[in-house]
Amino acid sequence: MPRKEVVRKARQDKRAGKSASTQAGEFVKDEIDKIRKGKHGARSTKQAIAIGLSEARRAGVDLPPPRKGRAKKATRRSAEYAYEAGQGKRTPKRRPRVSRAVEGVLKKEPRSTASRSALSKQSKAAASRRTAASRSAAARKASQTKGAKTRSAAAKKAARTRARRRG
Repeated sequence: MPRKEVVRKARQDKRAGKSASTQAGEFVKDEIDKIRKGKHGARSTKQAIAIGLSEARRAGVDLPPPRKGRAKKATRRSAEYAYEAGQGKRTPKRRPRVSRAVEGVLKKEPRSTASRSALSKQSKAAASRRTAASRSAAARKASQTKGAKTRSAAAKKAARTRARRRG
């Protein structure tokens, strides 16, 4: 169950005109924090992200399930279920036994999957699967929803990073 604070931040992102994946990012971040605090673990960084996305869908973020061929059939079905539950198209049955079993399994998984290096490796691998044009377009779209103040701060940070790399 996502915290109220996380749902509030996601709604705020929606009002600010940010994309569904940005809204879902709040839930993913919360999941990473849970793992770092030791509440449970995850088999892989991908699994940690998937749990966050599922929570986002269940909370009503308009994040459609992956298209055919992009993910396993089971993953797609699970995402469809979560999406429909979040959109109010179906009422999920409470399954305490399943919930307890999942919790027990996750508690035994490693916490290192939410480390800085593991997340960095995952994001670099995900970015490398996209074309340069796609990455560029995403950055351009992101800068439009930032707002003048945040855009200026981001530009200053980029300049600092560039200077550090050169020097």
